[in-house]
Amino acid sequence: MNSSYSEVLQRIESALEAARAVFARFTPGAIEAEYKAGHDPVTEADRAIDAVLRQNLLRDGEGWLSEESVDDPSRLERSHVWVVDPLDGTREFVQGIPEFCASIGFVENGRPVAGGICNPATNETIIGAIDCGVLYNGKPAIPSQRKDIKGALILASRSEVKRGEWQPFMNGDFEIRPMGSVAYKLGLVAAGKADITFTLTPKNEWDVAAGAALVQSAGGFVATLDSLPLSCNHRNPLLTGLLASGPFLREALLSSLEGHLPAVASGSRSSR
Repeated sequence: MNSSYSEVLQRIESALEAARAVFARFTPGAIEAEYKAGHDPVTEADRAIDAVLRQNLLRDGEGWLSEESVDDPSRLERSHVWVVDPLDGTREFVQGIPEFCASIGFVENGRPVAGGICNPATNETIIGAIDCGVLYNGKPAIPSQRKDIKGALILASRSEVKRGEWQPFMNGDFEIRPMGSVAYKLGLVAAGKADITFTLTPKNEWDVAAGAALVQSAGGFVATLDSLPLSCNHRNPLLTGLLASGPFLREALLSSLEGHLPAVASGSRSSR
């Protein structure tokens, strides 16, 4: 890929290959999980992949924010920061559902500019940067060019559907498909394999940085619930939620969600 981020993309590719090798040591559905505060599962695979990602990605002068690493606040002073989730969709991984991935986002001055995800269970790799588009398993991909939400495929969070949070949307004239891993859902939207994904539930930067970089690199639409562009590397990595779609579905998506978007107080984000 001819890109000013070529070297970054090479690192992402090598890191995803290394992650794939670690995944191969584990059998999804036959792995012990511990539970963190808040009942989120974590496995030996999460930690092992975190270590190989750090080894393949991080260079002097760059920051690091990962779900599985102790946060180092020195990242706040860095203009280049890796925002990663070594295993997004751990719950699915533990249950043997093939909807999990390693997720790598590269953030420049707060903006996600390159990313990659790899789902070893489905053998899918999606990688891209904002100046060169996106590759799906090595081939150029574009997001959905659909202009009407009618008949659209919307990927929903499996756990949000289970909790009843998608009830208000169930009678719309579109298809809702529950799925694990946020990063994987965003990657599929970037590659044109689905039209829309959104979450009205707060998410952390590591959940969405890579996927949002991919959707935007492909030319799709991404915004937080307060209609702002996604920015990362904040002191508090929690975001309001995220909307993503092909480029022509923005208005239709926003009007479908009118009345469902939480009122977000201005200035609620801590400064970078």
